[in-house]
Amino acid sequence: MSSLYSFPNVNQAYHAHVYYDADTEADVIYQTASASSLPIDLGRFHRKCVGPHPKWSFQISFDKNAFDEVMAWLEDHRGDLTVFLHGVTGDDYVDHTDHVGWLGKSVALRLDIFKPKS
Repeated sequence: MSSLYSFPNVNQAYHAHVYYDADTEADVIYQTASASSLPIDLGRFHRKCVGPHPKWSFQISFDKNAFDEVMAWLEDHRGDLTVFLHGVTGDDYVDHTDHVGWLGKSVALRLDIFKPKS
């Protein structure tokens, strides 16, 4: 399946991490996503850095069939916020380094928490 975005839709599942700061209205986006009919699962609203993410974030999980719909929704609703997108393959290092995409400005991840699988 092709994608509306430069990120190829080649995985079975995806995570989109919406990055925000204290002075943004990310909670409005979170609540709007929660109330939407999008085929997504919302993660916790983290007001701290979690895992490899260098900013506060919340996660949106979705599958390949919802890819175009979710990506279009994110682009329409994210405002100035950055969204980090990656496939979910079971290899966290690869998932956060290969075939990743960004809506907005990219930021450096803290990849030293992962050990590449051999």
